[in-house]
Amino acid sequence: MVITLPPRKNGEATEIDDNHGRLIIIGANGSGKSRFTAKLYEELGDKSYRLSALQGLYGNGDGSPVSRLFEEAYGMTAFKPQASSEIDKLFALLMHDEMATLINYKMSRGGDSGAKLPGTKLDVLAGAWKELFPESNILVESGKFLFSRGTDSRSYSALKLSDGERAAIYYLAGVLYAPQNGVVFIDSPEMFMHPSIMQALWNKVEQLRPDCTYVYTTHDLEFASSRGDGIVVWVRDYDAASVTWEYDILPPQEGMSDEIYMAIIGARKPVLFIEGDGVNSIDAKLYPLVFREYTVKSLGSCNKVIEATRAFNDLSAFHHMDSFGIVDRDRRDAHEVEYLRGKKIMVPEVAEIENIMMLEEVIKAVAKTRGKDENRVFEKVKRSVIAQFRHDLRQQALLHTRHRVKRTVEYRIDGRFNNINMLEQHIKSLATEINPRGLYESFCREFRKYVERDDYASVLRVYNQKSMISGSNVAALCGLRNKDEYVRCVISILRGGTGQASRIAQAVRNCFGLKV
Repeated sequence: MVITLPPRKNGEATEIDDNHGRLIIIGANGSGKSRFTAKLYEELGDKSYRLSALQGLYGNGDGSPVSRLFEEAYGMTAFKPQASSEIDKLFALLMHDEMATLINYKMSRGGDSGAKLPGTKLDVLAGAWKELFPESNILVESGKFLFSRGTDSRSYSALKLSDGERAAIYYLAGVLYAPQNGVVFIDSPEMFMHPSIMQALWNKVEQLRPDCTYVYTTHDLEFASSRGDGIVVWVRDYDAASVTWEYDILPPQEGMSDEIYMAIIGARKPVLFIEGDGVNSIDAKLYPLVFREYTVKSLGSCNKVIEATRAFNDLSAFHHMDSFGIVDRDRRDAHEVEYLRGKKIMVPEVAEIENIMMLEEVIKAVAKTRGKDENRVFEKVKRSVIAQFRHDLRQQALLHTRHRVKRTVEYRIDGRFNNINMLEQHIKSLATEINPRGLYESFCREFRKYVERDDYASVLRVYNQKSMISGSNVAALCGLRNKDEYVRCVISILRGGTGQASRIAQAVRNCFGLKV
């Protein structure tokens, strides 16, 4: 079926040949996707048919296709049932069709003892319901829809069903009344649905009416991806004056993670991918307050950040947005850092996220906010951190050596060899060529210089120590109880937007070579 989409801002209207039978419309809040869907619904005219569980279960359905069918079926007859919601009207339609089928059968085939009673929409619904909910049965008693569980003889009304069950029966029944070869519009198909049933439900709905095209409007990326090879329209913006939109047809999702798709459809600003879990990590709390010009997305591991940034920027011609990533420096050398920065991965001048909390200006800002002598506090913290580093110097040098050896071996082992003997010889020579002891002693000498010179900035750059904040006593020196309170204080200052907030933000951005 060929569908003409609403006009773009440049005046163009896109035609799509939806051979897959489904169209998924996605977009951020406020992007105009609901208006886009409404415009498409209007332009398709009599072929349009709308279903919405929210309206179907809790609205009166006035003006909806189901309500119109209900009025056409019952009109002003004395047998018109009381139906206050759209789902009640669907139940009434099913009963009307059941009775009409029986009457037609009696009038036309009543004398034929071998005649078979034709199937009805209610039969189709009952079969589909049983397939999705094997332990539940649909019953009809005295013209009322009832349900039962398993072999339990007790029945109950649809009001006792969960919202998810009621939404499921609403969609299964509702789609049966769509016009032949129609376009069925589904708003928020994920609403009320448990993830375990959602894909099976929509597969069944589409199976019941394969002649129809389905248009889903959703925020749910998991649902969008579950619709397989459907065409995905990303609505980006709406111009109310000209009633036009900015939108794109998304490429197939193969090769694109859910994180990338979510960033594309939800972002109005450049995207910044970061490490951490998005809830409890310091990264997720700190970076959105410092990099306010970005949409910040937590992805977990550094490898995911690097891959997501690469994939997102590979699609820059499509989405017209920039993307950066942030990963901890850890034990990367200058060449590794330069390589990552060339790929739009920002790497700080400190080893890890905890060390950002230990930047001189951050410590001084917290101390000042807490009414302490900022210079005195910082000097004590500095001495403590350098003392910790002196104590851990050899262990830190060994960890850096291990990282350098590992990276070098990974690079060197990728060479091509004509036979196994050449590979064996190459591996044997690696220990001599890499010279791990020489690397270790070199790191020890370099790190001792940092200690001798009281080079606090260089110590933060190479020192990976999760206990640094606690061990430095910075929290107590600032009048706080522990590390968590110290971190919360930094975040609170940034949220407050005071002069010390800009001081902290500038310090963090300087750590990445950026300005406010």
